[in-house]
Amino acid sequence: MENNTSLQQQLLEAGVHFGHLRKKWNPKMLPYIFAEKKGIHIIDLNKTVDALQEASAALKQIAKSGKKVMFVATKKQAKEIVSECARRVNMPYATERWLGGMLTNFNTVRKSVKKMQSIEKMLADGSAENLTKKERLTLSRDKEKMEKVLGGIAQLGRLPAALFIVDIGHEHIALAEAKRLGITTFGMVDTNSDPNKIDFPIPANDDATKSIAIITNYITSVIAEGLAERQAAKDEEAGTEDVDNETEKKAARLQAEAESEGGRRSGGGDRQRGPGGPTKRRVPNRRPTQGGGSGGGR
Repeated sequence: MENNTSLQQQLLEAGVHFGHLRKKWNPKMLPYIFAEKKGIHIIDLNKTVDALQEASAALKQIAKSGKKVMFVATKKQAKEIVSECARRVNMPYATERWLGGMLTNFNTVRKSVKKMQSIEKMLADGSAENLTKKERLTLSRDKEKMEKVLGGIAQLGRLPAALFIVDIGHEHIALAEAKRLGITTFGMVDTNSDPNKIDFPIPANDDATKSIAIITNYITSVIAEGLAERQAAKDEEAGTEDVDNETEKKAARLQAEAESEGGRRSGGGDRQRGPGGPTKRRVPNRRPTQGGGSGGGR
């Protein structure tokens, strides 16, 4: 309970509870609104804490299973915070602008990413030296433009398992694409948004930098925990495999020794045998009779 209280205190200090003006509200946010003060709706921080912990548990599980969570925030005050948090846990992000079809037309977007990477390679390994100065300059500019929009998803080889969105109203295209593909959605939802449009809504002020920072950092630390647990499980598995391999090697060695020992013993017992099988009976030499025969032929 203490943790919840301290988290609630932190959220309060960051201004997470400040909603929009009453005239801008979405009636579907009513369950998350605590009160109205000077024409502004106040978000119930108890609900925020509960929603944040529920979302965190699900995100931790996704990270632990090795899947990707994509961060989406193209609002000016959220860009830097979100891109920094995503890079910290090595997750994809879109903070410049959302390209239409970034998820629904993922294969085409991947081609653009590959083109960007090939230009980077050309400029890095010196193969662009054969081009004219103007062509090199054009390539550099193209790379910069693409890097700005696609840099955050350069390492994304397949569709992410989840999206974390700051301001679902502002990022409605990303939300629609995720919904169409059945991707789980998490997001900060202010009093002017519809919380039913998202799988895990976190009622919070999505305009203040401090509010965005505290929620995004909390989510990021939980993802980091999930990744750490995944790594620990992998290491443990590798250790078990090493022990198993060692046991197998030892058993094989003992078996080989036993077989060779058995071979030596059976080799010693077969000395009386012929090359082909059973032991030959030794017949004693009979002495010839003195008469040199049976004497029946006289």
